[in-house]
Amino acid sequence: MAKLGPTPDAISTILACPDPSGSVERPDIVIQVLDLGPRGITYKFTASDGKMKLKGMFSSQLASQITSGNIQNLGLVRILDYAVNEIPGMSENYVLVKQCEVVSPALETEINNEVKSEVKSGEVGIILKPKQEMLSKSASQIVHEQNGNMAPAARMAMTRRVHPLVSLNPYQGNWTIKVRVTNKGTMRTYKNARGEGCVFNVELTDEEGTQIQATMFNEAAKKFFDKFELGKVYYISKGSLRVANKQFKTVQNDYEMTLNENSEVEEAINEAAFVPETKFNFVPVDMLGPHVNGKELVDVIGVVQSVSPTMSIRRKSDNESIPKRDITIADETKKTVVVSLWGELATSVGQELLDIADQSPIVAIKSLKVGDFQGVSLSTLSRSTVVVNPELPEAKRLRSWYDSEGKGASLASVGNGMSPLAKSGARSMYSDRVSLSHISDDPSLGEDKPVFFSVKAFISSIRPDQALWYRACKTCNKKVTEAIGSGYWCEGCQKNDEECSLRYILVARATDASGEAYLSLFNEEAERVIGCSADELDKLKSQEGEENPYQLKLKQATWVPHLFRVSVSQNEYNNEKRKRITARAVAPVDFAAESKLLLEEISKMKASQ
Repeated sequence: MAKLGPTPDAISTILACPDPSGSVERPDIVIQVLDLGPRGITYKFTASDGKMKLKGMFSSQLASQITSGNIQNLGLVRILDYAVNEIPGMSENYVLVKQCEVVSPALETEINNEVKSEVKSGEVGIILKPKQEMLSKSASQIVHEQNGNMAPAARMAMTRRVHPLVSLNPYQGNWTIKVRVTNKGTMRTYKNARGEGCVFNVELTDEEGTQIQATMFNEAAKKFFDKFELGKVYYISKGSLRVANKQFKTVQNDYEMTLNENSEVEEAINEAAFVPETKFNFVPVDMLGPHVNGKELVDVIGVVQSVSPTMSIRRKSDNESIPKRDITIADETKKTVVVSLWGELATSVGQELLDIADQSPIVAIKSLKVGDFQGVSLSTLSRSTVVVNPELPEAKRLRSWYDSEGKGASLASVGNGMSPLAKSGARSMYSDRVSLSHISDDPSLGEDKPVFFSVKAFISSIRPDQALWYRACKTCNKKVTEAIGSGYWCEGCQKNDEECSLRYILVARATDASGEAYLSLFNEEAERVIGCSADELDKLKSQEGEENPYQLKLKQATWVPHLFRVSVSQNEYNNEKRKRITARAVAPVDFAAESKLLLEEISKMKASQ
């Protein structure tokens, strides 16, 4: 019976064809793995055919086969795809094995009958002088004889050399990648000192799950915008890489890609689409607080509770009207959050959600910005992706929860009743704590853009004769006016309703040990301070008695300690700049956390003495 062994002259074959991408029919290459050992996240080894040896490395995607024991030291593997590269600073090459299949587990010994070896000058492999010829059949012959097996389809279809994204760097020359478009941005225009232009981005994912952002400008943007379709797989070559700008990067990769008008993009048609679909990293709704006003974008999944009509919002920068639609979603944490869909998402996916809102659809949304409107809110960006009723394990689990108990559960907004630490993170409520005098005594605060602080203060007075609320649309919360005849007209929704609601908008005087200042409070923050809704307070105002229940309610709201998250900005009124302090979040004092903060401040004072 013939012995298992490597393909004769396998190393010479590899060195003679360092780039096999152009070969339609590839020779059978079986080598023995020697000196297998870890190197970072991958494994190095020595490839041997019994006559010659060559240093090698397995790609990171094969690491699991090594740790599971499929690929073993002294074992035989058939190389399906590889690349020969130079070792920097040395006149020696190594082979990077990208795809392979196991022919045999570990043999008893190294296949080597040589008595000595010598390295010839100018050669790239180690040449061994054989003492006697070793009889062995190639592994492919034995497999064919014993099982009649054919080579895998992946090997047959391999007509080009594909690089994994993790192997790319700015100093490489020619490369080809096979990737799926997992996110596609909109075409945007820009204007700078060099002129006007257009730009758009795509997020690409390869079979290992590695992602990279690719950007196209002007002619390249026009050439490839219609070419790239979300979810399809492409071969891409002739692009360039550079170090990613952390301020704008949307994926976990140290590099970003630029494609120009000479880049090549070819759709992978009639091939197995093994590249992963859009990858999500979901954040539970009740854990959104630490991400408020942060640079990091989040992904969420939830059951749609309500969908608003489309509103038209005028953008301040260019006075352009942009469609907007708000949806409210909930998840297993029994918390809800409002997601604002902007632009095309508001009119396309938003309309689809409105049509099926009574079915409580599930949405998975990628790349959302977390803001502090109403405590915690989410907004889509140009790169955001919305998937309705996705085929995901998380969606199935969420549907099961909602149908069994979530539908009848009591749900609360994530911004309501949240502790300071959970709502805006430790930095928001404690690390940047200031006194009211710090805000009121500095005339330059908020000149260029709003600044944010946290203060601990008491509401010392609320003037009862001021307009404490306004009439609001029940759908979009915008101000309504009395319609001709009856009802109320909403300009935002462009409709007439028989009823409206009251929403707070008031000014209160806040006081702490350093001084006092006037705070503007909107509906949610005012409700937490006063302890009831504007509709309820309006009913108290209409009641008569010896003790006015309306004024009594306002009095009860004073001299209660609160933690405020405030924004400070400057507005111009009658050619005079005025400082405006607005409460963005209100929470009760957590006395344990407050005591800990005071102890830390005392320790700092002692250390500085």
